[in-house]
Amino acid sequence: MRLADLLERTEMIEDDLRHPLDADWSEQAVDLADDEALEGVDEVLRAEIQHIRLTLLRIEKGTYGTDAKCGKEIRRERLEARPIAARCIECA
Repeated sequence: MRLADLLERTEMIEDDLRHPLDADWSEQAVDLADDEALEGVDEVLRAEIQHIRLTLLRIEKGTYGTDAKCGKEIRRERLEARPIAARCIECA
């Protein structure tokens, strides 16, 4: 399941970000640059996790496939291409 994979990846990133810095200044610079990149990846993963959770909530409430803005039905093709879509093409 995609959600479980994303949660596992964010946990691995968080574990990696908790490491202590090396005593060597040049190694610290590399570690800090790596940490910055990991934080960016973590942000993207967390945003996707949030979208998936909101989609699951819409499924649970029975509103999945209905545009959150205009209330029209979201076309099947759009949902197949982007299952987390909360808006129809016109509103997106």
